[in-house]
Formats: sequence, C-alpha cells, structure tokens
Amino acid sequence: MNKSLALLCVSAALVFTACSHSEEKPTPASDFYTLPDSLARTLDIEPVRSCPMVNAITLTGKISFNTDNVVHVYPMVSGNINDINVALGDYVHAGQDLGVIRSSEMAGYSRDLVNAETNLQVTKRDLDAKQDLFKSGLASQSDLITAEANYKQAQSELSRSQQVLSINGGVSSAGATSVKSPISGFVVEKLVSNNQAIRTDNNGGLFTISDLNNVWILANVYESNVGSVHMGDSAIITTLSYPGKVFRGKVDKISNVLDPTNKVMSVRVVLPNPGYLLKPEMFASVTISNKTNQQSLCIPSSALIFDNSQYYVLVVGDQNRVQMRKVAIVNTVGNQTYIATGVNQGDKVLASQALLIYAQLNS
Repeated sequence: MNKSLALLCVSAALVFTACSHSEEKPTPASDFYTLPDSLARTLDIEPVRSCPMVNAITLTGKISFNTDNVVHVYPMVSGNINDINVALGDYVHAGQDLGVIRSSEMAGYSRDLVNAETNLQVTKRDLDAKQDLFKSGLASQSDLITAEANYKQAQSELSRSQQVLSINGGVSSAGATSVKSPISGFVVEKLVSNNQAIRTDNNGGLFTISDLNNVWILANVYESNVGSVHMGDSAIITTLSYPGKVFRGKVDKISNVLDPTNKVMSVRVVLPNPGYLLKPEMFASVTISNKTNQQSLCIPSSALIFDNSQYYVLVVGDQNRVQMRKVAIVNTVGNQTYIATGVNQGDKVLASQALLIYAQLNS
C-alpha cells in the first residue's frame, strides 16, 4: 500500500515537471503573415530580377575646382590696389570691376598715349602741308615721301600705345586701372586687401574665379584596388553636408603613377553641380562601379533586413501572404543588392516598410 502511494506521487511530480517545462518553452514565430489589402496597396513590391553583376569600391575623396573653368587674376602692373568691392564667395560677372590699381607704370602708359596722339596730329598737319607744297611745285617728292612715312610711324605708335593700355586694363583716371573679372563665377580665392602694395614680379595672384557649374572629385585608390577602376566608370558621390542626397559622375582621368609615400593612385571624377551645392574642399565618399560579364539575382536594397547577423527578405506570395526568407548577399551597390541564395528569379519581395512587417511576422 505504501509502495503504491509512493509510485503515484512520483508520477504526479513527473507530470507536473513536464507541464512546467512545456509552459516555459517559447512559441515559435509564424512563417507567414497576410497583408491586409488596404496595406498591400501602399507598399512597394518588386520582382527578383537577373542583372549584370557590378563591381564597386568605395573611396574617400575631396571636392576641388574644375581647373579648366578656373581663372587666376594677376596684376598687370605694380602699384597699390584700392576700392576692392568683392568678398570671398561673391558671384561676379565677366568684365565686372574687382578693384582699382593706382600705378606709376599706368601713368607712364597714359603719357605715352597723349604723346602719340599729339605726334599724330603734328605729322598729319605736316603731311597736309607737304602735299599742298608738292602740288604747287614748292616741295620735292622726297619731302612728301618723308612726311607720309612720319605720319604712318605716328599712326603705328598711337596704335601701340592704345594696345598697351588695353592689355593692362585701360586708364580710368590719374594713372589708375581697373582689375576686371575675366569670367562669370565665384570668388573662390581673395589674396589682397585695400591699400596693399602689389608687384608683378612676385608671382602673387589677386583673385581666383571659378564658375563651379561642374566640379572635380579627387579620390585615392589603394594599390590593391587599382585594377577595379577604369576610365568612364560610373561614380556615386555622397557627402556629410547632404545626408541621403546622391550625386552622380564619371571617372574621366586616372593617374599613371602611384604616390611614392602613400602608395595610392589618384583618380578624378567630374560631375555637374546644379545649385552650387558642392563646395571646394568638402570631403566626399565616392563609390566607383563597373559592370562585369556575369549575371546575378538582384533586389532593391530597401528590401534587405539585417537581424541576428543574418540577412532576410520578405517574399510576397498569393493572397498577399508574406514569408520570411534567409538570403546570402554577394554585394550591394547603391540601391541594388546582388543575391547568391535564398530567393528565385520572379519571386516578389517587399521593398518598403519591410522592417515593420518583419517585426509583425516575428511577434
């Protein structure tokens, strides 16, 4: 009797323990989630496609002037510069006055012009007189030829004086000449201030003007990646200043030598700059990509979900049933991700609000 009671108690204890363990075990997440029709209509659902593989590397770069569209303004004469009416970053038009140089050289050029004009008037009167005397027989043909030669020399000297003044900016008054902008663009360097003495023999510039309608990105490629960059490759540029905004350009120059210190090769990307958003000296991230001859399954990058060190996508089937799939990715280039395993061509994946639906599927 006592033995039977003991066995009954042990059996009850085992049953209780088994029930307790069964209650503690978590319920597995559902493999499917059905999208309500009203929600499905608002989501992006994209097919899995076969795409040409694209190799991509990401480089660090710096925005620079397009030196083909940059003009350095140098002084044509020595003197003192005044009346500077532009500041760094100002937009100027071609021919606009940037400042005025007062120079003894310009005063000398102005004097030469006056002398040439006076000499032309004198030689013209002499020529007219010699022509009248020659007609009257009071002057020889030799005298007339000499007067004509003097007049032509005076014309040539006047033309030379005018050209010298024109080349040096012309004279406004009292030996002063205006410094004019040769192109329309932005003042990206201002190297002088009012009342500063300037000289033509010290190679010092006054202003640098750039139109900034297009800019260069100068990036460094490490030796191990040199073979991955080619002329004409597409480039995607992002900056800290404009999160989420993508600029697109192309590789238009590759250096043929490596920097001996850093062992990097310089590449140049040229791109348009609408609205002048990109400023020289900004840092940029440059992703350079080129197509290969291989094909791979691809999906929008927005369809990827990363959780527990694993990538997932949500496949949408019949009647808006959503299934979670593990995928192995090959590479991600911009808004496109290449898939090795986990989905088939023609499958439809959720490309918007994927993380929210994933959370619902796992709840």
